[in-house]
Amino acid sequence: MAEKTPTLAPAGSASGSTPVRLLALDALRGFDMFWIVGAEDIVHALKRFSDSAVTRFMATQMSHKPWAGMAFYDLIFPMFVFMVGVSLVFSLDRIIQREGKAAAVGRILRRGLVLYILGIFYYGGFATPFDRIRLLGVLQRIALAYTFAGLTYCFFELRGRITVFATVLLGYWALMCFVPVPGGTAGDFAEGKNLANWLDREYLPFRKWDGDHDPEGMLSTLPAIGTCLLGVFAGMVLKDGRVPAPKKVVWLLLGGVGLVAAGWIWNLQFPVIKKLWTSSYVLVAGGYSCLLLAAFYQVIDVWHVQAWAQPFVWIGMNPIAIYMIHNLVDLKAIAQRFVGGDVAHMFGKADELVLTMVILALSFWICRFLYRRKIFLRV
Repeated sequence: MAEKTPTLAPAGSASGSTPVRLLALDALRGFDMFWIVGAEDIVHALKRFSDSAVTRFMATQMSHKPWAGMAFYDLIFPMFVFMVGVSLVFSLDRIIQREGKAAAVGRILRRGLVLYILGIFYYGGFATPFDRIRLLGVLQRIALAYTFAGLTYCFFELRGRITVFATVLLGYWALMCFVPVPGGTAGDFAEGKNLANWLDREYLPFRKWDGDHDPEGMLSTLPAIGTCLLGVFAGMVLKDGRVPAPKKVVWLLLGGVGLVAAGWIWNLQFPVIKKLWTSSYVLVAGGYSCLLLAAFYQVIDVWHVQAWAQPFVWIGMNPIAIYMIHNLVDLKAIAQRFVGGDVAHMFGKADELVLTMVILALSFWICRFLYRRKIFLRV
């Protein structure tokens, strides 16, 4: 969900000071999307070009875990949901102050609906029979998490938000652990044998990504709201003008370490599983996201070392646009016009690596073009 760039008072100043742009969030969002729009493929192509212990490790980190556990690539999606939560603190506060809470609620519902429809469109829209339409997917999950986290932010203060967060995670844990699955046993987290997969199989209509169940299914959307709320808590820390910037970084670091530790401890009973978006996974992914946000904020907005992050800002200001472009435009075919055919033979074993680098360069060029012309897809 692309929001207007949040603004803060200058680091260490009072909240009434002239606001400055908070680039860390845009850069981190762009860093997140960077792996989706081509960097992941570069890592795999690099392994095929030079098979070594280092490239093999990097390739394993650029692949989702088959089921339990967590690789770097399993952080990409929840980190985006986390950043949606960070952004909504700034955007909704601004609307509430200027237009009132009713206007903020209307905006939440409109944006959630538009993003959900984009999700349907992303997976083929109505170009396929109804039974091939995917009702729940990546953009749909972001839409639902944003909507419910946004409404929670509007109608509850901090204590209520924490209560909703705890209820969502503990409620999901209780359902998954203690509600028996017909034909199975309660607390079985194996693929196809758990409550979330069973509900998808029985009640989720149309297309399901993994055969008879979906990794973005119905029940597992509940803890995804918790991921977005973790972003809300981080956004509240960043927006608090009473707290000096160095202390904000410390709070984010301590929060990140605490969440990661708590998540891996919970993993001993409730495994970290992305495809179920388990409560332990929420904590681990949220903790890593918090740590990365702290690092980006310290370097970019506190130390003002920003030049290196500009390409990430280009992507981060238009994440939905570049995500949809990769779905609608065959960038690989365009790249092959530059380095395909007989030209590819000139690169030998590096031909695929060069091709993926050109695709990534095209993605950067598109985002830079949109950024320089101030064209941003807002939903």
